[in-house]
Amino acid sequence: MSEGRVGVVGGVGGRRGRHRVAVLVRDGMLPIEVGIVHRIFGEARSADGEPLYELVTCALEPGEVRTDTDFTVNVDHGVEALETADTVVVPASGVDYGPETERSEGRLSPAMAAALRRIRPGTRIASICTGAFVLAAAGLLDGRRATTHWRSVEDFRRMFPAVELDADVLYTDEGDVLTAAGVASGVDLCLHMVRCDHGAAVANDVARRTVVPPHREGGQAQYIRRPVPEPQVSSTGAARAWALEHLDRPLSLRELAAREAMSVRTFTRRFREEVGMSPVQWLTQQRIERARQLLEETELSVDRIAAEAGFGTAASLRQHLQTALGVSPRAYRSTFRGPELRSA
Repeated sequence: MSEGRVGVVGGVGGRRGRHRVAVLVRDGMLPIEVGIVHRIFGEARSADGEPLYELVTCALEPGEVRTDTDFTVNVDHGVEALETADTVVVPASGVDYGPETERSEGRLSPAMAAALRRIRPGTRIASICTGAFVLAAAGLLDGRRATTHWRSVEDFRRMFPAVELDADVLYTDEGDVLTAAGVASGVDLCLHMVRCDHGAAVANDVARRTVVPPHREGGQAQYIRRPVPEPQVSSTGAARAWALEHLDRPLSLRELAAREAMSVRTFTRRFREEVGMSPVQWLTQQRIERARQLLEETELSVDRIAAEAGFGTAASLRQHLQTALGVSPRAYRSTFRGPELRSA
């Protein structure tokens, strides 16, 4: 799974001002998913402390909107808000599971179809959980990779065979269309979009503000068998913590397994159960994150950054960054380095 490509900071088409995010809610909306979008994008700040995004919630009709709980939400904006959005996010709704909906019939209601036609070409569109059914019904996912909640994958495959559904990942990034698997992965997807727009330093600051993990790779498994170690069973957490402190040196599976007094086979199996990916994949992800941080926050040479991040050579760093982000280290640094370094 590609990490995604670094995006254009600011508005679509080079418009000045804050990037405008519209959250399109429906009856039966899940308040937690709507709150995730507002919280993650709303916490993104420039070096001067200015908000980087403008957020607006809209509905097919302004007014009271039902949630999947025992309270309602008053939404002031109608679908006209979609016309000026740079990013549109469609969270899940409890109605996705009912009759005569996008979920059951695979087609949009006339009102929803008319609303989506208001979105300008080139606008980034994302879904969380079963919001992917709306995007698929609109034809936005045809021929693209997408994901949805693991409990809904069979219905999705049956209804939308033209979509390349990846049922095992947290989120997908197809450039202008992105999908997240469910509630928590909505956090990951929003952080990923912030990271693409403004770099790792801003995204990591948002993660610290909201007390969430700064980065989970989109290709990580949705459902991890053992997210918390069973009692009396050793975890791989100590080895991971040690590895993060020694990314600049070669790290072998045998060495990591020895930190936990496990065989390589047992360590690899336990690691995948706890993290959702192999130790090698995880190490590569951490090294890319370290390189991004150093490119943004220091003036170290590319050779030095390659060594500090554990890639060994500048050529290896370039190859990994190109594969993950589609850019060279120099291009990444030029786009995302802090303003105090940019003006130096």
